[in-house]
Amino acid sequence: MLDNLTQRLAKVVKTMRGEARLTEANTTEMLREIRLALLEADVALPVVRDFISRVREKAMGEDVIGSLTPGQALVGVVQQELADIMGADLGKEATRLNFATQPPAVILMAGLQGVGKTTTVGKLARYLTGETRKKVLTVSTDVYRPAAIKQLETVSQQAGVDFYASESSAKPVEIAKAALDHARRHYHDVLIIDTAGRLGIDEEMMQEIAALHEAVTPIETLFVVDAMLGQDAVNVARTFNEALPLTGIVLTKLDGDARGGAALSVRHITGKPIKFAGVSEKLDGLEVFDPARMANRILGMGDILALVEEARKTVDIQAAQDLEKKLRSGGRFDLNDFKVQLTQMQSMGGLSGFLGKMPAQFQQAAQHANMDQANRHVRRMEGIINSMTPAERRRPDIIKAARKRRIAAGAGVQVQEVNRMLSQYEQMQSMMKKMKSGGMMKMMRSMKGMMPGM
Repeated sequence: MLDNLTQRLAKVVKTMRGEARLTEANTTEMLREIRLALLEADVALPVVRDFISRVREKAMGEDVIGSLTPGQALVGVVQQELADIMGADLGKEATRLNFATQPPAVILMAGLQGVGKTTTVGKLARYLTGETRKKVLTVSTDVYRPAAIKQLETVSQQAGVDFYASESSAKPVEIAKAALDHARRHYHDVLIIDTAGRLGIDEEMMQEIAALHEAVTPIETLFVVDAMLGQDAVNVARTFNEALPLTGIVLTKLDGDARGGAALSVRHITGKPIKFAGVSEKLDGLEVFDPARMANRILGMGDILALVEEARKTVDIQAAQDLEKKLRSGGRFDLNDFKVQLTQMQSMGGLSGFLGKMPAQFQQAAQHANMDQANRHVRRMEGIINSMTPAERRRPDIIKAARKRRIAAGAGVQVQEVNRMLSQYEQMQSMMKKMKSGGMMKMMRSMKGMMPGM
C-alpha cells in the first residue's frame, strides 16, 4: 500500500530528523522531495500545492526553528499536515457511521462499476455485525449487471447477514422501498443498499441514484472509490459529491496500489471524511480509516496500533497466555507451539500483512523478499509439522535421519525442507527466550531469518 510514496517519504523523514539546524535552503530541498513524491503518487496538484504551502509556513515558524531538535519538529509538522489532508482536522467522530435515527438506519452505497461496491457491502455488513452487533439486511438495486443480485446474495451469506431477494425486472426505487419495509417489519438495525454502477458517469445514472436517495432518505450515503484510479478517482468523486449529499468515502484496493494518491486527494476535493478503507480481498479486510495512523504508515513510521488491534481480533488470547505461562515456568517451546505461532501469523494476513504495519526499518529488511513465496513456505512448514507424531512435536531432538525421511515423504517435500523447518524452529525458540527476557527489539530483528530469500 502506497509503497513508492512511503519509501520516498521515509528517506526524506530520515534526512529531516538528522538536521540539527534548519535553513531556508535545506527546508526548500526537503519540501521539493516531498512535492515530487506526492506528485508521483498521483496526488492531485491542488492538494500538493496546499500541503506544501502549509508545511512551508509552519516550518519557518517559531515552534520548529526554536526547537532543540528542529529536524524532528519538522517531521511532526509533515505528519500532522498529512493527517489533516486525509481528515484528521475533522475529528475522530467524522469517521464513524451515524446511527442516530429510527431503525433501520439506511446506508446507500454509490460508485462506478468495478470499484468493489458489492464486496464492500459484504465487508461493511460483516463489520457492523461483528463490531457493533447490528442486525443487518442487504439489498441490490443493480438490475443492469448480469448476476449482480446473485453476487450480493452470495457475499451476504458469507458475511452471515440477511439478504433481501430482488428481481431484475423490478425498478430500483421499488426494490429499495420494499427492502426498507421488510427491514422495518423484521426489526433490522441497518439496511445497506447496493446501487448500480456504470463504466463511466452519465446523466441517467445520476438521476437514478438521486431518485433512490430521495425515496429512502439514507442517514449515510457512502461513495465507494477505487484507490487505483489515481487522478480519475478525484474527478469521479467530485461529480458524485455534486449530485448526491455524500456523508463519507470508502477507499477500496489500497492493498494493491503502489501510488495511492486518491487516499490523499479525495477527502480534500470533496470535503467528506474517508470512513473506511479496503485493505484486502477477504470479508474482514475493511478498516475504519484513521488519518493520523495512515499518515504514520505513509511516512514509514508503521502502524503498531493497527497490528495490536489485528492481534486482538485474530490471535487466540488463551493460547498466548498458556504459552507465556509455560515458558515462565521453565517449559520448553516445542513444535506444537511453533505451529500455533505460524497459524496465528497466517490469520493476521501472513508475513506481508504483518510487515505492512511495521515501521520502515523492519519493512526495508523485507523489501527484496518474495512475500508470496514466504507465505507458501509458512504453509509448507505447517504441513511438515502435521506429518510428525505427537512425540516428535513435543521432543524435536529425537528427529534423526530416518524420521526426517518419513516426515518428508508424508508432507510431500524433500528432506532438506524438513531440515530448514527445524532450523527455523530453533530460531523461533531462540526468539522466544529473548522475548521472555524482555528483548522485544532483538526478537523483531531476528524475524528476518524466518523469511526465505532475505
